[in-house]
Amino acid sequence: MKFVSTRGQAAPCSLGAAIAAGLASDGGLYVPAELPQFSVSDFDGCEDLPGITTRLLQPFFAGDGLAGEALAGDLAAICREAFDFPAPLKALATPQDFVLELIHGPTAAFKDFGARFLAACLARLPRIDGVPLTIVVATSGDTGAAVAAAFHGRPGLRVAVLYPDGRVSPRQAHQLGCFGDNIHTYKVDGAFDDCQALVKQALNDADLQAQVPLSSANSISLGRLLPQMSYYAAASLAHWRAHGQPLNFVIPTGNLGNAFAAILARAIGLPLGRIVLATNANDVLPRFFGGGAYAPQASVATIANAMDVGAPSNFERLRWLYPDDAQLRQAFVARRVDDATIRDTIARRFLDHSEVFCPHTATAVRVLEDLRRDGADGDWCVVATAHPAKFESIVEPLIGRTVEIPPALAALLQRPARAEPLAADYAAFSQRLRAV
Repeated sequence: MKFVSTRGQAAPCSLGAAIAAGLASDGGLYVPAELPQFSVSDFDGCEDLPGITTRLLQPFFAGDGLAGEALAGDLAAICREAFDFPAPLKALATPQDFVLELIHGPTAAFKDFGARFLAACLARLPRIDGVPLTIVVATSGDTGAAVAAAFHGRPGLRVAVLYPDGRVSPRQAHQLGCFGDNIHTYKVDGAFDDCQALVKQALNDADLQAQVPLSSANSISLGRLLPQMSYYAAASLAHWRAHGQPLNFVIPTGNLGNAFAAILARAIGLPLGRIVLATNANDVLPRFFGGGAYAPQASVATIANAMDVGAPSNFERLRWLYPDDAQLRQAFVARRVDDATIRDTIARRFLDHSEVFCPHTATAVRVLEDLRRDGADGDWCVVATAHPAKFESIVEPLIGRTVEIPPALAALLQRPARAEPLAADYAAFSQRLRAV
């Protein structure tokens, strides 16, 4: 299969080339030149996550070059290596409501799925010139740690992580800086959007790329987007097999990568129903879907910090799939939840149902509650994107007890951590990359 840019000015390329590049040469995001179509019966005999993912991604990995063929031949092994932890679909206390738990990976966040898959792919792509590939990643909280964990210690691969200083939780900050070795962590004097702008500028800097080959591990990376369809495929198939109807989803979103993976999974035939986007006070998407212009803005800090995005990169992919804005607005709903309401939801759901959610998951839970009050029927699933133990300073005072730390997260918190201060200045960042 060939992959093209959302902006239409870059030459089509193979999957291996698209994954290695991260961003298209015209500044656009890579998307499939055509979308395969599946039916539920195509997954007969596929029961576990690696098996479902292998079947799901086979058309995308159909090689048209040596790199593509190498990845296609290793696809089953890549899936087994990347997805060695569960993504359970569980019932909530309220009838017909479910939660898809994406919090059981090495860094206790959904970003582990895409990051580990991308790392497994890039580790198999040959570096002809022998020069290490540097992965540049901006993070609003969870992406950087997942990427660092996935790439840590891999020969021929280095990582530069940028996060907004003071705008991630203390445990997130510790995770981001606890790896060392081939992982270089920078705390940026600015917001996530500043970090993201630095990464995009670096990826589009031909002079820098000539000296320091770069790729991305943000949600703009095709190597992260495609595997994120896997858990939506698995959850929707399990629900369809058990109940004979599509499962609707409420997805907390910031940069739109996770939500777009669900949207893409539905577009190629998986049995997903409605998809509703849940945001925090950064309400670029709710304003657009409410009829306003798409107007990126400076992000504001919230307690659901991984969603503190004022210019969601994957909106470009959404407009590629739905080029008509009127049609796009008819297809989706986006709702905003402020900090006070997130806090209320965390406290109330624990008091009423003994359920414990991180602030991002609680955002989706509140949106689902509002949808139910508005008369939404059918079976609905909220997506749990991070473990509440990563946000103990927020969650524990609201529920009045300690949140148990998963073993993998506890091990990371025992390691020493360090991050280098960095101004939100491209000259300073490019100098660091040349020196890595």
